[in-house]
Amino acid sequence: MIFTKMHGAGNDYVYVNCFEQKLDNIGQKAKQISDRHFGIGSDGLVLILPSQVADFKMDMYNADGSQGKMCGNAIRCVAKYVYDNKMTSKKEVAIETLSGIKYIKVKTKNDKVTSATVNMGQPILNAKDIPTTFDGEMVVNKNINVACVDVFVTCVSMGNPHCVTFVPNVDDLKLKNIGPDFENFKAFPDRINTEFVELVDDNTIKMRVWERGSGETLACGTGACASVVASILCGHCKKDVDIKVILLGGELVIRWDSESNNVFMTGPATTVFTGEIDI
Repeated sequence: MIFTKMHGAGNDYVYVNCFEQKLDNIGQKAKQISDRHFGIGSDGLVLILPSQVADFKMDMYNADGSQGKMCGNAIRCVAKYVYDNKMTSKKEVAIETLSGIKYIKVKTKNDKVTSATVNMGQPILNAKDIPTTFDGEMVVNKNINVACVDVFVTCVSMGNPHCVTFVPNVDDLKLKNIGPDFENFKAFPDRINTEFVELVDDNTIKMRVWERGSGETLACGTGACASVVASILCGHCKKDVDIKVILLGGELVIRWDSESNNVFMTGPATTVFTGEIDI
């Protein structure tokens, strides 16, 4: 199998061009490929496919083999892959995902993509649609008990479900201990991605993330978007302002536009290496 390893702010995936090759048993292959000792090492596997409704299609799988609906860092890398490899000359591409068609504008230098802005669409705030089993239409600053600790959470879906909680210092957290408790909390029937957010100033937040199926990752695009939405809903930040999100692997810029109600994410897209693996 021929592959390219890419990352967006440290959120690394193995990308396979399925215009040129076919894969079967994809969930199992994702687990093998993602293993950092016996495989290539990544947060998951991304397939680049033909689409009947957009320019391209993205299928992504987590490190545990489960399929994800959307990945904000991965979709920027897909846009870079198809542009850099001359599969398109467009600087705005439409990419089909399981959470709908997303539109990505790329920025280039020396005819290579360096960064991209993704229209992530409108955040899903209805509790049942996220999904959660909490009562009420929205889950904003709700008190729950996880891992024997009382926390306040705000729930948002950006194509994937997210639970955001604000903490005084993200660096002090022991995510390996508490992350699984959040991921598998009884109120989240599809499991949950959890963002732990430290407020730096009105336009800056710092975030760590525990992703369902992957554990702690260096970055999460949909999680960064969800964290900014939650920060605005809780009164810490404002709409129509670029919010810098500091992650373990880099930085993203998120803006929640009040006119369209869409969330826009801007960040890097980087090729690490290409190769071939027997699998």
